[in-house]
Amino acid sequence: MTTPSTETSRRLFERARDVMVEGVSSPSRGQLNYGEHPIFLRRGEGAYVEDVDGNRYVDLMMAYGALLLGHLDPAIRAALHEAADAGTLFAAVSEPEVDVAELITTRVPGVERVRFANTGTEATMAALRLARGLTGRRRFIKFEGHYHGWYDDYLVSAHPHPAADLGLETDPIAIPESSGLEAHALQQAILVPWNNLDRLEDALRRHRDEVACIITEPVMANMGVIPPEPGYLEGLQALARQYDTLFILDETVTGFRLSEGGAARRYHLTPDILTFGKGLGAGLPVAAIAGPAATLDGFRWGGVLHYGTQNASFIGMMVARANLWALTAEVYEHVDRIAAAVEDGLKELLRRHHVTGRVQRVGAMLQIFFGTADPIRDYRDFCARVDRQMFQRFAWSMIRHGVYMSPSASLHSIISKAHQLEHVEKVLAAADASLAEVAGS
Repeated sequence: MTTPSTETSRRLFERARDVMVEGVSSPSRGQLNYGEHPIFLRRGEGAYVEDVDGNRYVDLMMAYGALLLGHLDPAIRAALHEAADAGTLFAAVSEPEVDVAELITTRVPGVERVRFANTGTEATMAALRLARGLTGRRRFIKFEGHYHGWYDDYLVSAHPHPAADLGLETDPIAIPESSGLEAHALQQAILVPWNNLDRLEDALRRHRDEVACIITEPVMANMGVIPPEPGYLEGLQALARQYDTLFILDETVTGFRLSEGGAARRYHLTPDILTFGKGLGAGLPVAAIAGPAATLDGFRWGGVLHYGTQNASFIGMMVARANLWALTAEVYEHVDRIAAAVEDGLKELLRRHHVTGRVQRVGAMLQIFFGTADPIRDYRDFCARVDRQMFQRFAWSMIRHGVYMSPSASLHSIISKAHQLEHVEKVLAAADASLAEVAGS
């Protein structure tokens, strides 16, 4: 095939490196993943994005999963126009803010109160402060490989590392993910392997009077897609209750993506605190902390402080409301059907090309793992058995063949309402050609 020109992206990246750190605003968008230069996008519509050179791609990133309705969905466009005509931000409460809070309490099991923020990181920071305030304890249980934002206390063992550096499952080595971290921050997290209730109970037993909360992703989403073992999340919730610690479900990635009530509804969970981001704001910076009144009312004045000038911006709430109204049961049924078609097609292509790998999927989220045909069930599996370099070569090839996806094996692909069977055919045709390339390299 003729490789599409990305010369304009290259020139823009040269300009960007002169004025922006590494030429980007987040490392995952730069050379770390994209090699010589990233692709600069200028427009999205439906299931497609277009770059500055005019190349058109089927989009499997959907703004890191924020756009379950696809690009330029009519309901979202109408809400944006209506909000822009009225104002973007007021120093006041607005009616759409109340509407969105009511929608969340209606859809998510056990939620009675909501407090809005701007990003998933802000939401998880506030959730941890709330848990500490309510319990009077400072330490918390975090699982290996789970990412809860770039807050100091969470930046331990959150990205892939050589398997030999991880230590034993019974006593994981806590690996800091950044310079500039306070030593005490790394001492607050009690690190535990995921998908293992025995190890979790061991940690709770050893640290019974120290643990303010357990925080978990319901689906491990910063290591591709790793689903919970049957009964695992329910067991985790039961152990939190048994050992008198709070259960925080971080739905920054999964919220309003896996069902109308997120993973909490899909897995029949009633956490003490939930956090939402990405899919709530349909591309705008909207996040939320939610839960029963007994926990969320800890944010009352004189209790746990939570501020924010941009919290519940008028324009953000208008879009979030339109987004939740549009995310009906029919949308999730459609997304699941299309995602299953992509999953089945990729599995068949792996067999046809005699490539060792597997596809893992939960709802709209799916990922190919190269290097193993066995299930990837936790961080240690990912670090030890996944061929990340092969995945990067595959993703680069997919982009050249007209499918935009992350070249990081740690992230995952997303199916939206805008994707149809015609897009499945394009994705599988690109994957057929790309697998032929990487299998022969």
